[in-house]
Amino acid sequence: MSYWLGLMSGTSMDAVDAVLVSLNDTSLTIKDTFSLPYPEQLRQRLLLATRNQADADELGELDTLTGQHFGRSATELINRSGLAREQIQGVGSHGQTIRHQPTGPAPFSMQIGNAACIAETTGLTTVTDFRSRDLAAGGQGAPLVPAFHQWLFGSHEQDRCILNLGGIANITWLPAAGRKPVVGFDTGPANALLDAWCLDQTGRHFDDNGLLANEGAAHPELLASMLSDAYFSKTPPKSTGKERFNLDWIHTHLQRFAELPPADIQRTLLQLTVITILRQMPQESANMTVYACGGGTFNSLLMNELRVGLGSVALSTTAELGLDPQWVEPVAFAWLARQTLKGLPGNLPEVTGAEGPRVLGAIYPA
Repeated sequence: MSYWLGLMSGTSMDAVDAVLVSLNDTSLTIKDTFSLPYPEQLRQRLLLATRNQADADELGELDTLTGQHFGRSATELINRSGLAREQIQGVGSHGQTIRHQPTGPAPFSMQIGNAACIAETTGLTTVTDFRSRDLAAGGQGAPLVPAFHQWLFGSHEQDRCILNLGGIANITWLPAAGRKPVVGFDTGPANALLDAWCLDQTGRHFDDNGLLANEGAAHPELLASMLSDAYFSKTPPKSTGKERFNLDWIHTHLQRFAELPPADIQRTLLQLTVITILRQMPQESANMTVYACGGGTFNSLLMNELRVGLGSVALSTTAELGLDPQWVEPVAFAWLARQTLKGLPGNLPEVTGAEGPRVLGAIYPA
C-alpha cells in the first residue's frame, strides 16, 4: 500500500487540514484525517499579511511559524494513524496563500509555510510551491485541483461540475468521456466575504449555517454595485483571492449604503456568491450534476440558495462520489505530490492557460 500525506489551509485560515491517503493509478482510500486550528495570534498575523501589513521580517517569521504549524499537523496525523513513516511516500503541502497576483508584468503567487520545517519535523520528502512553475509557463498558477478532479471524478456517462466552496469559489466542468476539454476557474468569493463581514460585525469567524444572513434580506442596489466588479465578467482562464475580495472591498461598496443592517449586508454577500457561481456555471449540458465540496457545503442557507438557483440541475456533494467534501483539497495536494515525485504533470493547461503540461512543485528531500 502506497500512502501519501496532504496538507491544506485555504483562505479562511481556520486550520491546517491534514489527510493520509493510499493512492494508486486509478483510486484512493483515506486512511486518517486531522485538523489543527491556527493559534489565534498567528491567524491574526496571517490575516494582516494578506492585507499587505507585513514587512520582510514579519513575512520571514510567518513563513517559519506556519511551516512549523503544518509540520505539527502532519506529525500528529501520522502518530494518530499508527502508520510507520516508512510507509508514507511523501507530503504535499499547499502552504498558506498570502498574495496571488497572476497577471501583470511580474506574475507571482506567494504561499508561505516553510517546507523545510515540514520535512525536518516529519522526516518525509515534502513537495510544495505548486503554483510557481505553472505561472512561469504563462499560466494563472490556479486553480490546480481540476487535474485531480478529472482524475478522480471524471465519468464516462455523466457531465459533472465540481464546485469548491472555499474562501474563493471555483468550478471544474468535467464533460462525460472527455468529449470536450475540462473547464476550470475561480468564479469569485464563496466564504471569503461572508467570513470577513461576520467576523467584523459579530466577532465570530464564520456565519454558522447562514444564521446571520437568514435574518436579513438582500439589498438589490448594493448587490448590483458588487456585481459590477470587472472580475465577474472576465473570461477564463482566471483566478483570484483575498487580495481582491476582502473587508476593504465590502466597505468600498458600502459607501452609499452605510445605514443597512449588518444582516442585510450578510444576506447580500451570500446572494453575491450564489449569483456569481450560477452565472458562470456551464450551460451546455442537459444531464449535468453539480457536486460541491469545501467549507461552504456546511452552510445550509448557501446550499439551499444554490439548489434553488440551479433548478432542474441536481446539486449534491462529493460525498456521493466517495470523498468527504472537507477533504477534497488536502487529498488533491497529496495526489499532486505523487504526480511530482513520479515526474508527471500536475496542471491542466486548458484550465490555467499555461503553455503546456508541467511537473509542478519544489521538492525537499527527507
